[in-house]
Amino acid sequence: MAKIIAINAGSSSLKWKLFEMPAEEELASGMVDRVGLSDSVFTVHYGENEKEKFEVTQDIDNQTQAVDLLLKKLNDLKIVEDLSEITGVGHRVVAGGEIFKESTVIDDQVAKQIGDLAEYAPLHNPAELMGIEAFRKLLPNATSVAVFDTSFHTTMPAVNYLYSIPYEYYEKYGARKYGAHGTSHRYVSLRAAEMLGKPIEDLKLITLHLGAGASVTAVDGGKSVDTSMGFTPLAGITMATRSGDIDASLVSFLMEKLNIHEPDEMIDILNHKSGIYGISGISPDMRDLEKARTTNERAKLGIDIFVNRIQKYIGSYVAEMGGADALIFTAGIGEHDAAMRQRIIDGLSYFGAAVDPKRNDVMGVESVISPDDAKMKVLLIPTNEEVMIARDVQALSK
Repeated sequence: MAKIIAINAGSSSLKWKLFEMPAEEELASGMVDRVGLSDSVFTVHYGENEKEKFEVTQDIDNQTQAVDLLLKKLNDLKIVEDLSEITGVGHRVVAGGEIFKESTVIDDQVAKQIGDLAEYAPLHNPAELMGIEAFRKLLPNATSVAVFDTSFHTTMPAVNYLYSIPYEYYEKYGARKYGAHGTSHRYVSLRAAEMLGKPIEDLKLITLHLGAGASVTAVDGGKSVDTSMGFTPLAGITMATRSGDIDASLVSFLMEKLNIHEPDEMIDILNHKSGIYGISGISPDMRDLEKARTTNERAKLGIDIFVNRIQKYIGSYVAEMGGADALIFTAGIGEHDAAMRQRIIDGLSYFGAAVDPKRNDVMGVESVISPDDAKMKVLLIPTNEEVMIARDVQALSK
């Protein structure tokens, strides 16, 4: 038995889960929030069903301090008797470019490549690299593995990942679609095959990762063949604060009208001030729009646009794959918003998709929510990126 810790490091946070492998038993979880800011919050959930909780507020200046505090507390709380019990550390890394087509053991060269790929994910890769280096320093004998958001999508054919721009831009600069949320899409597609009792190689699936960040992926025979996010996670469907797909000429048009001279300022608007937040003018949280939808037209419009864009992608992927056996809802909205699932499926009856209202009346419970006779099955599968990371570490530690 081995203990493996799955890490998701951000610029000011570090989320983690500790597993006993290969049983995949979750022993503890938690996060360090506000890293590098005053009054950082460090939380650990542990014990039977993780009912025990430890929390402390103190200044934590950087990722190395956060990791050091985490490892000491795992020992203090007797979650591990000795740090040598932690044999592997898996790190979520957003951008793997075309270099990393699968999860990879981290050595000095891989760490450098992750840093070099920062231009494809400037808000993510540098922070994730800080977490990697901190764990490598404090757990030098553990196997460190990078699990890339983009790797699942490296199976896309060129007809789907290339943009219709001069080909040399792809050759010289890597200008292409990379996608994101790959670990989540991979997990739920594998789980769907188990639930349906069929080999994944025989299935055509459409996975809907619907949270603040949201993406849709076409999975044919277990491989990603197309996905909604693009060169960055800004593209695709309408999201909480991200615009999703827009006409590129609109960027220069708005920069002129808004007297914006720096492209990054416009990109910030599209990333953080758009989406359902920009449409509604109320909130980036779908729950707030749901509360206001009957009295606020813009809140209703934000919901309708969100649904509309998802349906368009589903329709295009059904056409692209020549059908689909099942649709899978996951992530925050997908797992917990029954009304949203119903709205999305209501527009897909032509494809034979349907949900049973009673089966759909669940939150975060793995289940088939379509009627028994539905031509296209609809599944709700809570995502578990952390266990997927732990599995990859386990596989690469042998």
